[in-house]
Amino acid sequence: MPSPISLTDSELAAIMDAARPLSPSGRDQFLRRVAEAICVLPERGDGAIHRAIRSVWRDCYDAPDLRISEPRSRAY
Repeated sequence: MPSPISLTDSELAAIMDAARPLSPSGRDQFLRRVAEAICVLPERGDGAIHRAIRSVWRDCYDAPDLRISEPRSRAY
């Protein structure tokens, strides 16, 4: 089992905020890949954490297809 990662409150909040817009099925993969990216960082800080998030987030985000003529929400 891998060792736990120590994060500050602001770093954890940044990771969780980045995971929020992802699909529920993609969040687990995103969080695992961010943890792997953080483990290999030579130095940790807010900037390094944000760069790790950005590099992984681009691969995990699946943009919605807005060309569909269906309503985007059940409220419509």
